[in-house]
Amino acid sequence: MGNRLSKIYTRTGDDGSTGLGDGSRVAKDSLRVAAYGTVDELNSTIGMVLAADGVDVAVADVLGQVQHALFDLGGELCIPGMVMIEDADIDRLEQVLDGFNDPLPPLKDFILPGGGMAAACCHLARTVCRRAEREVIALARVEEVRPQAQRYLNRLSDLLFVIARVLARASGHGEVLWQHERRRKPQPAE
Repeated sequence: MGNRLSKIYTRTGDDGSTGLGDGSRVAKDSLRVAAYGTVDELNSTIGMVLAADGVDVAVADVLGQVQHALFDLGGELCIPGMVMIEDADIDRLEQVLDGFNDPLPPLKDFILPGGGMAAACCHLARTVCRRAEREVIALARVEEVRPQAQRYLNRLSDLLFVIARVLARASGHGEVLWQHERRRKPQPAE
């Protein structure tokens, strides 16, 4: 294990820079910092899902494993050249995703975020995951990033969508369907 922090503030970032895991310094608004910072934000939003009432043991176990993998992914993004996320991690997400999705009814309409607190938090985590994926893609355009990082986030956002469906149904609130027919059809211009 690395050094333990005995003092939380260091003042080294007061100039707008931060240290990467390899010791190099970059601007706090660099693409790399944005990518691993959003992965950290994603991990926090998953913590919100886990803190909500109504999350069963199977979902909690999966999301707990995901939190550890996201910490690994953050480390991989923070230390250029580090390898933490493997193809097996992505395969595991796909297996879990299939397991949660198979019993659900097929989608016929778009689903709006909601369906109880746990489901709504999971939808929020899904949107943060999509942003993290976009930021990793932006980083990969200018610096070396292993494709597993992007693939993991892509699969994770799908899993979070499915888990949000599971949580909404389990809560008794049900899924919130987009009511596309609520608006009158546009009239052609004269």
